[in-house]
Amino acid sequence: MTDTRILIIDDHDLYRSGLRAALNASMPNAKIFEAGSIDEAMRGTADMLDVIVLDIRLPGLNGVEGITPLRKKWPLVPVLMLSSQNDPETVGLALERGAAGFVSKADAADKIVAAINLTLRGQFTASLAGGDAPLLRLTPRQCEVLDLLCQGLTNKLIARRLMLSENTVRVHVQGIFGFLQVTSRSEAIFAARSRGLIG
Repeated sequence: MTDTRILIIDDHDLYRSGLRAALNASMPNAKIFEAGSIDEAMRGTADMLDVIVLDIRLPGLNGVEGITPLRKKWPLVPVLMLSSQNDPETVGLALERGAAGFVSKADAADKIVAAINLTLRGQFTASLAGGDAPLLRLTPRQCEVLDLLCQGLTNKLIARRLMLSENTVRVHVQGIFGFLQVTSRSEAIFAARSRGLIG
């Protein structure tokens, strides 16, 4: 089995060291790469990665801006965003750019490691500091996706309707599932109607 390869991009050496220690304790066979900026990550990191853990506040390109070049270089590698900000708009923008998840830097190390493991398994995570709710509210784009999902459209048809990639739609659907705390489209439709999110 190939060792898990994780790239941590954060400009704080102490934070990177702490996260590396937590990951080494949880995944002793993992290969962990570090960078202090998007530019450093693009120049010096291995070609093969399994997940990128990306801080939002960085010198040069910030994390949200950095998603685009990172996904261009590693198109199949999920990006988990780290932030100390409880800002749903930032979450939404990160998702629009292709982030696979979002976790607060204020969370305990074991929770952040758990979020990384979820991301590695292809599951969405979007926790914000101070609570277990995945998001404070749905982003405007997620509301559009939810409306079309409730009309019975597949991810492919939603992607065509909204002129998005199917992968981006998949990320939004996972975010909606997290927000509604459900695991299927039928549960999402029921929960959305129960909460009055759709007609």
